[in-house]
Amino acid sequence: MIKRKFVIYLILHLILMLYSMSGILSKLASAEKFLSFHFCLYYGGMILLLVLYAFVWQQIIKYLPLTTAFANKAVTVVWGMVWGLMVFNEELTIGKIIGALLVVCGVALYALDDNRGERVHG
Repeated sequence: MIKRKFVIYLILHLILMLYSMSGILSKLASAEKFLSFHFCLYYGGMILLLVLYAFVWQQIIKYLPLTTAFANKAVTVVWGMVWGLMVFNEELTIGKIIGALLVVCGVALYALDDNRGERVHG
């Protein structure tokens, strides 16, 4: 049971990472001339990622409560910071780091409380 739940959370976080990558393609597309080859390539890639995300998201919420899945979706803020730093050489400030830590702590607290509720009610 614990291994299965771990796999579900792992898939959830991998698909959320993929979802956050659509922002990279969106930003790259915005720098290209409208309907140019590169614009269409980036935009098409973004749509493909979003379709894949939507499909896997629907499968994930069969196994997790919707509130739990949405609470975990907040980690896309952290992924956005990672992509900004790695792909676009954006500045990583102390405020962004504190914000990311708050997001991760919030997700962790929710997950811990959710697990405690399962033990009490289940």
